[in-house]
Amino acid sequence: MKAVIFDLDDTLFDHTTSATNAIHSWVPELGGTLSDELVAQWFVIEKHRFDRWLNGDTTHQGQRRERLRDFLPLIDQPVPDTDAELDEIYGGFLRHYRDHWVAFADAEPALNVARSNGWRIGVLTNGSSAQQNAKLESIGLASLVDVVCTSELLGVSKPDPAAYLKTCQALGAVRQG
Repeated sequence: MKAVIFDLDDTLFDHTTSATNAIHSWVPELGGTLSDELVAQWFVIEKHRFDRWLNGDTTHQGQRRERLRDFLPLIDQPVPDTDAELDEIYGGFLRHYRDHWVAFADAEPALNVARSNGWRIGVLTNGSSAQQNAKLESIGLASLVDVVCTSELLGVSKPDPAAYLKTCQALGAVRQG
C-alpha cells in the first residue's frame, strides 16, 4: 500500500460538534430560542441543501442562502429579501463555526500512524476547497496531509468512484499504463 485516503468532516474534523456549538452561540445572537429539536433540524436542512450543491442544482453560496431561508422561520426570524443580507447572516454562523473548529482526538495519531508506515496521506472531501483547507490548517493537521481533493476541485463528489480514483492519482498511488 502506498497511500491512504481520509474523509474530513466527521472523520478527522468534528463537524457535528463544531456546528452544534456554533448554533448554540449563534441562534441566541439572532434572537432565537435553542432546543435539541432546532439543532437537529439545522442538520436536516444542511444535508438537504448541501446535497443540492453536490448535485449541481445550486452554487455553494446558493445552498448557504437556501439553508437560511429554511432555518430562519424556525426561530421566528424574517428571511431577508436580498442575497447580500442572507450572506451577512450566514457570515455570522461561519464566524461561530470557525471559533469552534476541532479535530477528533484520534485524528492526529491516525495520520501519524499512516505517515510512520511510509504512506502518502490524502483527504477526499465533498466540501469547498477554501473552507476544507482552512479547517485542516486551523485544527493543526494540514502539515500531515499530502493531498487535499475536494468535489469542487475534482468536478465529481463522493461516493462516485471517479473521486477516489482522481485522489489516488493525485497521491501517485495509481499505476500508469
